[in-house]
Amino acid sequence: MNTKQDIADWLDEHQIRFTTMSDEIWDNPEKQFQEFKASKLQADFLEKEGFTITWDLGGISTAFVAEWGEGKPVIAFAGEYDALPGLSQKDQNTPDPLEADGWGHGCGHNLLGTGCLAAAVAFKEWLQATDNTATVRYYGCPAEEGGSGKVYMGRDGSFDDLDATFNWHPGYVNVPMKGSLLGTRRYKFVFTGKTSHAAADPHSGRSALDAVELMNVGVNYLREHVTDDVRIHYVIRDGGLAANVVPDYASSDYVIRAHDPRNLEDVVRRVLLVAQGAAMMTETEVEAQVLGGTASVLSNEVLADLQYDIMEELGGIDFTDEEQTYAKQVNEYFGDGNKRMLIGLFGVNPTTANQALIGGVYPAQDKGKVFPASSDMGDMSWYAPCSMLNTATWATRVPGHSWGVVATGKMSIGHKGMMFAAKVMALSAIELIQSPEKLQAAKAEFEEALKETPYICPIPEDIQPPQYEHPLR
Repeated sequence: MNTKQDIADWLDEHQIRFTTMSDEIWDNPEKQFQEFKASKLQADFLEKEGFTITWDLGGISTAFVAEWGEGKPVIAFAGEYDALPGLSQKDQNTPDPLEADGWGHGCGHNLLGTGCLAAAVAFKEWLQATDNTATVRYYGCPAEEGGSGKVYMGRDGSFDDLDATFNWHPGYVNVPMKGSLLGTRRYKFVFTGKTSHAAADPHSGRSALDAVELMNVGVNYLREHVTDDVRIHYVIRDGGLAANVVPDYASSDYVIRAHDPRNLEDVVRRVLLVAQGAAMMTETEVEAQVLGGTASVLSNEVLADLQYDIMEELGGIDFTDEEQTYAKQVNEYFGDGNKRMLIGLFGVNPTTANQALIGGVYPAQDKGKVFPASSDMGDMSWYAPCSMLNTATWATRVPGHSWGVVATGKMSIGHKGMMFAAKVMALSAIELIQSPEKLQAAKAEFEEALKETPYICPIPEDIQPPQYEHPLR
C-alpha cells in the first residue's frame, strides 16, 4: 500500500464491499432527515474499519462524522444518502416503479455517499501503511435534496478545521468541476383567510387560495425583471378541500435561485413583497416560513487540475458493449436535450455525444460558468478548498431526477462510475500529502476568493432542522 497504484488496486480488490453497500442503500431509499438505514449502515462499517463515530451533527439524528488519524492536514470526504419522491424504479432499462409514487435514488446518492466512503477508507489504508500523519474524515450528510443538511452541520461548527474537502456527483462525463451552482432560498408561504359558503355567503369569505394564486401571478411578472441566472419555481401544497367552501387556508412552496448572494437576497426580498401584496389584495394574512437555503459553489481550480491529472493517469472507464446497449435502451425514453449540454458544458465532441455512455476523461470546461442546479455542497465549499468531481454513471440522454438515473444506479454502469470516483478522490488526497505545496496553493486560492466574497449562511440561527429520533441507534 505504498504507491498510488497500490491504492487503486486495493479499491478494485475490495469493490464488492462497496457495491454491496451502495446496492443496499438503493434497495432502501429514504427521505431527507430520515436516512436511518443508510446512516447506520455506513457508520457501522466505518467503525469496524477503526474510525471514531460522532452522531447528531447540526442537530440532525442521521448526520455523523467518522474520523481516523490525528494532526494536520484534515482531509474530508462528504457523502450523501437521501432519495427523491416519486422516482421508485425497478432495476431494469424500462420505466416501471417498484412502488407507486414511491421514493428512489434519482440523483444517485446511493453511489455518491458510498463512493466518498470508499475513498476515505482507501486513504486511511494508505496513511496507516506509510506512517504519514493526517486526519481523514467521512461526513455522512443527510437531506441534500432541498433539506440543506450541510448548512446546519456547518453552522454547528462541524467543518471549521478542514484543510480540503472532496465530493463527487454521478453524471454523464468524467470531468472535474471549475464552475459553480446556484444558491437557493426555500420558503413555505401560508395564507390564512375566512371560510364561508361559496354560493350563499361569498361576500363574507376571504379566500386563502385566491392569495396563493395572486402571489403566483405576481411572481410570474417578476420573472421578466430579474437577471438571467435567477430561477423561481413553486408548487401549491394546500388549496382547499371543497369547491363550494371558500378556503381559509392555503399554502405554496417556493424555491428561489441565483448565483450572486447579494442578488439572491434582493430577489427574495421582492418575492416576499409579492406575497404581502397578495395578502393585502385578498384581506388575508401571510406567513413566510423558511424551509432551507444553500450557497453557490466555490470550486477550487488547483484541486480540479489535480483531479484531472489523476483521471488521465487512470484512463477513464471502459464500458462494455452490453452496458452501452442497456444505456441506449434507457435513452430511447428521452429526447436529445442533453446533447447540447454535453457539447457546450463538458466539451464532448458531437460524435462522442451520440454515444449512450461516455467513458473518456475531459478537462474542466465550465470555468466562469454557472450550472442551473443547486447543492448544499456549496455551503461546505466555503469552509475549505473543495473539489466536486463528476464521473459517468448515467445514460447520456437521461435527465437528472428521473427514473433513468435510478435504472443505472444498481448495476455495473453505476458501480464503475462510483469506483472510478473513489480512486480519483483517494489518490487526490494522497497527492496533497505527498506534495504539500499543492495543498498550500489550493488554500491560497481559497483564501483569496473569500476576501472577494465572504460566506453568508443562508439559514437564520433560529431555524432548526426537522427532528426525528434515530430508531436504529
